[in-house]
Amino acid sequence: MKKMRLRFPPSPTGNIQLGNGRTALFNWLFARHHGAEFVLRIEDTDKERSKPEFEEKIYEGLTWLGIDWDNKGSVPRQSERMEIYKKYLLQLLKEKKAYYCFCSPDDLEAERNAQMAQGVPPKYSGRCSHLSDAEVAEKLKTERAVIRLVMPERRIEFTDLIHGKLSFDGSLFGDIIIAKGLEEPLYNFAVVVDDYEMEITHVIRGDDHTSNTPKQIVIQDALGFPHVEYGHLPLILGPDRKKLSKRFMEGPLFAYKDLGYLPEAMMNFLVLLGWHPEKDREVLSIQEMISEFDITRVQKSGAIFNTEKLDWLNAHYIKSMSMEEFTRVIAPFIPDLWKGNPDRVKRILALEKDRLKKLSEIVDHAEFLFELKEYHSDLLIWKKTSLEDVKKNLELSLELLSKYSGIFDAKSIQDIFGPLGTERGRGEVFWPLRVALSGKEMSPSPFEILEVLGRDESLERIKKAIQKLTHEK
Repeated sequence: MKKMRLRFPPSPTGNIQLGNGRTALFNWLFARHHGAEFVLRIEDTDKERSKPEFEEKIYEGLTWLGIDWDNKGSVPRQSERMEIYKKYLLQLLKEKKAYYCFCSPDDLEAERNAQMAQGVPPKYSGRCSHLSDAEVAEKLKTERAVIRLVMPERRIEFTDLIHGKLSFDGSLFGDIIIAKGLEEPLYNFAVVVDDYEMEITHVIRGDDHTSNTPKQIVIQDALGFPHVEYGHLPLILGPDRKKLSKRFMEGPLFAYKDLGYLPEAMMNFLVLLGWHPEKDREVLSIQEMISEFDITRVQKSGAIFNTEKLDWLNAHYIKSMSMEEFTRVIAPFIPDLWKGNPDRVKRILALEKDRLKKLSEIVDHAEFLFELKEYHSDLLIWKKTSLEDVKKNLELSLELLSKYSGIFDAKSIQDIFGPLGTERGRGEVFWPLRVALSGKEMSPSPFEILEVLGRDESLERIKKAIQKLTHEK
């Protein structure tokens, strides 16, 4: 039995994007689940837009996501395979399964308009298929020509791995263009040849390619190639159930890395975009994904992109990390200014680790621990507490901390503040204390902040808050 082989064929015309990342992941999981091979192919026939740096970014993006491939060091490029395509084009021309077409764009437009005026579905009439070999040879001396495949007047059927049996009326296609010349094969032709030459057995790709599949099956038949098994993944939709907006789809996969998403979370999120495991679990390890991946569990309808779920998954994986691993992955997000105080950074990371949804949030969450921004005295006021009482409570907090000589950690400090909070009201005492330390409406508890800042800076910030109340009174 022929060994199963799947491929991921990106074009190096830009960074690998979210949708392509999901397609690569589903192919990879299918291959690894079945013990099959997973290979890459670079489709770089768009010479003007294809760049080597984009090819490298594709490799980097897949590697970051956790996807490996079985033909490292020998990834084929379409630009290096022109002689192979030419050989098969000549074969089809020789066997009269394809022919040169010399019709101009104006001729084709006129033909199309005439058909539509008659209420007939527009398609190429096939008039150039009747040219003799001598006429073709003469025209090729002075005219440009495309190569068209003779399409059958029959239904083209295949069983999709996801959607089941699909059927297309071949008589509606007309004779399709498969090359702009012997040196310029088009997509549908090139991929059929590549898949055959690379011994690909299964092709898993997006729903937007469904209309290409019957054309590729006809090309396979014309060349005498075996059929490939196809599966078409549902489109990724936005929360409004419309096609996902460009800000998601056109952003490179690396943009999510730069935002502070972990590859484990991204892989977990992508696999749930259109597929679900048994018992609909949300968190899956890579090994669980591989062992449980069943193509029949891929949904037929669109998959909803849910940013909240991605953030939740990322927060889960951050919380699950060891402190050592967390310190390593968040290092690129730590500002240079902070690195002069490694002890404080260490305390900040311990404080913020379980609060982050994304690694990039560390600056917004903890910048106040290095620099207290200006804030208005009104922020210090708890509900309807009078200005005098707010100031008094801060003065009592300052006095309590100034006299305290014990261990300066959150639990110990919270213990000494217990009686004051009971006497004067927890909100009345702790709210202005926390704002005085952070300058923010939202922040960790005052005791956690005190531990990170240390005694001296904490006392200074409380004194400034008292002065602010005095001056802005």
